Amino acid sequence: MSKRDWKLYVEDVLECVRKIEKYTDGMDFASFKEDDKTIDAVVKNLIVIGEAAKNISDDVKGRYEDTPWRKIVGLRNRIVHGYFSVDLEIVWSIVKRELPALEIQLERILEESP
Repeated sequence: MSKRDWKLYVEDVLECVRKIEKYTDGMDFASFKEDDKTIDAVVKNLIVIGEAAKNISDDVKGRYEDTPWRKIVGLRNRIVHGYFSVDLEIVWSIVKRELPALEIQLERILEESP
């Protein structure tokens, strides 16, 4: 079995970020917290983001230290191991404040990579 190229994991993260942005487009927090389907979709994609990031080598992460790899994986761990206590305000804050910057970082990583 061949090891998957790290760029594919970055593309996975980017795809999930874009899905989350699409799912939450035009929503405010009040509507988000009442929409179970959107919550489930967003949380699932945050988990996938963390799983993909976990599979990117430390060498690659070291080349792109401005990307918050540890926070990304840590969020996944908090969601997976404490699913029933997910704080939707924190999830919403991440979606609206952190994912747009992450999207830009990931696009740059893919542009710069050979």
